[in-house]
Amino acid sequence: MIRTPRLVLREWRDTDVDGFAAMSNDPRVMEFFPSLLDRAQVIAQIARYRAHFAEHGFGFLVIEVPGVADFVGLCGMAHVRFQAHFAPAVEIGWRVAFEHWGQGYATEAAAGVLDYGFRTLKLPEIVAFAVVGNTKSRRVMEKLGMTHDPADDFDHPALPAGHPLQRHVLYRKR
Repeated sequence: MIRTPRLVLREWRDTDVDGFAAMSNDPRVMEFFPSLLDRAQVIAQIARYRAHFAEHGFGFLVIEVPGVADFVGLCGMAHVRFQAHFAPAVEIGWRVAFEHWGQGYATEAAAGVLDYGFRTLKLPEIVAFAVVGNTKSRRVMEKLGMTHDPADDFDHPALPAGHPLQRHVLYRKR
C-alpha cells in the first residue's frame, strides 16, 4: 500500500472489477489504447496485475480516494514485457476514470509510486511511455520530472506497422 496526501494505492479487490470495467470501456479513457476492454479482458488483466505483484513485490495498484471513491483508476509499475532498446526496464503507468480527470490524481499517485520505486525498491531508473499524441500523459510525465529524448522514441512492437497508435515517446527518471 502506498499513501499520498489524498490517495491510497492498494492491491486489487474483487469489488474493483466494475469500476475497472467501466473505465476500460470508456472511449475517452481508452483513446490511446488499441481497443476497449470487455469484462472478461478486465478480469484477465487484474489477474495479470496480481500475478506480477505476487512475483515481483510491486505492480499496478488501485487508486482510491478515501471518503470520495473506492476506485478512481490505477497506477503502478511493471517490468516491460516486450523487446525494446530500453529494456529490460521497469515502467510506470496510470489510468484514471473520466469522472475523476482534472483532480491531479494521476500525478499524485505516480509521484507516490516513483518514490516507492526509488526509495524502497532502489530501482536505478523508471521509464514511462505513451502514444506521441497523448498530451495528457506526457504532461504528467513532465510534472513528475521525467525527461524525454526524441532519440528514445519507438514503435510499439505489439502494434502492426502503420497503426495510428504505433509511435511512442519514452520518458525516463533516474
